[in-house]
Amino acid sequence: MYKMYGDLAIYSGRAHPELAKEIANYLGVELGGIEIFEFPNENTFVRLLSSVRAKDVFFVQPTCSPVNRNLVELLIAIDTFKRDSAGRITAVIPYYGYGRTDKKDEPRVPITARLVADLITVAGANRILTVVLHAPQIQGFFNIPVDEINVFFLLEEYFMEKNIPDLVVLAPDVGAVRRGRNFAQRLGVPLAIVEKRRYTVSGGSKVEDYGIIGDVKDKNVLIVDDEIDTGSSIAHAYAAAKKFGCKDVYVCAVHPILSPPYCYQNLEGLDIKEIVVTNTVPISPEKRARLPKIQVVSIGPLLGEVIRRIHMGVSVGALFNE
Repeated sequence: MYKMYGDLAIYSGRAHPELAKEIANYLGVELGGIEIFEFPNENTFVRLLSSVRAKDVFFVQPTCSPVNRNLVELLIAIDTFKRDSAGRITAVIPYYGYGRTDKKDEPRVPITARLVADLITVAGANRILTVVLHAPQIQGFFNIPVDEINVFFLLEEYFMEKNIPDLVVLAPDVGAVRRGRNFAQRLGVPLAIVEKRRYTVSGGSKVEDYGIIGDVKDKNVLIVDDEIDTGSSIAHAYAAAKKFGCKDVYVCAVHPILSPPYCYQNLEGLDIKEIVVTNTVPISPEKRARLPKIQVVSIGPLLGEVIRRIHMGVSVGALFNE
């Protein structure tokens, strides 16, 4: 088949080399040689160990913790590929950091998701490959092609195989309703929604209470979200589901950010059957030890196939319609 660019080259930053290796193994190629380190003054330095002239370069680097180090590393690596005359540079960003700052929702605040998009473009990226953006409009922040891969179907397939009886999908807030509805429709089960209410009590102070739109009584509940950061949304949804008489609680999300110490404070004491996530970002041994109910579904082969299609000039969308 005709290739639009030169030879395929897969490189990894320091953010998630395990995922990059999975991708390279799927494609049957070796990871490109690259040296990345900080000088004593904390300046990041990148050196390629061989030329990428005219090659089709894919650089794998989620901008997860440490976010700013990984972001700067991504930008410098892209500039390095550009200055070595790469034929095309695709930034593979499984998790797009700063994605939650996607709008000016109060006075005197930035839209950092747009700023990061501009930085990546100016650095020299020709294309973006990412996974489940926090807000779909972020695609429009780029003036280069963006492939946003929806991997929720992998989580849906996981729970289809479990065939949990009396299951209800629970959206942890109103913002997650569309995602939860699609998930519930694919599984053929009902949808419920956590509703947050604020009340003014004596002295003028406000308290929050969590209700549920829908029926979870004597049901098994699956809380679905795009990411788990501090775990507070999951904890509130869990408490609401238990308050209204659910049985077992399962959780699934694409991005396991799991920011310590808050994720431990919010999730460790909960009787959750499973927390099912993907490997868009690495999960440290400490997080696995503190949250032993975590199960990981790999997206490595899927990203590998998407990269193969981009490299060969084949439709990516067709992959999800087969």
